[in-house]
Amino acid sequence: MAVIKTNDAQTAMLARLMRAEAEGEGELGMLMVGNVGVNRVRGDCLDFGNIRTIEQMVFQRPGGFEATQKGYFYQRARDQDIRLAKRVIQGERFHPATRSLWFFRPEGDCPAQWYGQWNTGRYKSHCFFSPSEEDCPQI
Repeated sequence: MAVIKTNDAQTAMLARLMRAEAEGEGELGMLMVGNVGVNRVRGDCLDFGNIRTIEQMVFQRPGGFEATQKGYFYQRARDQDIRLAKRVIQGERFHPATRSLWFFRPEGDCPAQWYGQWNTGRYKSHCFFSPSEEDCPQI
């Protein structure tokens, strides 16, 4: 059962975001980016209190995704990317992105905190950061 409401166009948008942000990290890296996106829609907390759809999440300003400023994001979603997006929409979660609302690719080591949230781990080039359960119980 889906953990967020979506339609085919929004699922494809999430798939494009996952590919554009983390294709070089392989399928697992893309799934983790998808976790962050789904968590932002589910969260109703912190910087994401007014985010209710995938489109709002992808294009949030400030705080949206750098990939939306590049042409690669706007290419048609591939079937394999849509399958990955559907997995995270159905609630599959992958550590360290299980409850994460943020990720980024640092030049060196992951900082202990980012935007006041604790580092939950690194996968390849990306560091993931999660709020406390107290701050965001819905995730």
